[in-house]
Amino acid sequence: MSFLELTKKRYAVRKYKEQPVEREKLLQVLEAARNAPSACNIQPWHFIVVTDEKIKAEVAATYPRDWFRKAPVVIVACGDHAASWKRADGKDHCDVDLGIAIEHLALAAADLGLGTCWVCAFDAKRCHKILDLPANLEVIALLPLGYPEEETVPEKKRKSLAEIVTWK
Repeated sequence: MSFLELTKKRYAVRKYKEQPVEREKLLQVLEAARNAPSACNIQPWHFIVVTDEKIKAEVAATYPRDWFRKAPVVIVACGDHAASWKRADGKDHCDVDLGIAIEHLALAAADLGLGTCWVCAFDAKRCHKILDLPANLEVIALLPLGYPEEETVPEKKRKSLAEIVTWK
């Protein structure tokens, strides 16, 4: 499949099969994230793979949606603002760098027949405490991961190029 076809295949999955994800596939999606570019190649990220049912339930309580609890894996994406590159005007690129890595992970997952969904509306401080993370790490996103319950990719409404591109 072409890269453009892969971008069309990747969508926010909110229904997962009760099927474990093979460790080899987990390693492949994490490798894709590891290979993502970052400002000055600092790679200010850390990923926590949660498969333990007890810990997963605690993390899921920070975003109380039934569909989220059913995912067999949750990847907690953290950024290290203490290490990340800052532009001369102070702009911190940690979130940008992590966003690139997360999307590499999500595209790799789609390529392997897995689904993900960016979750940002969760209690980050509570999640940080549950996972007993050091102060330098910020939990930026939660990514449920698993086999999509539905095989058909839903139609995605996208703006036209004319709405998002200016040529000069």
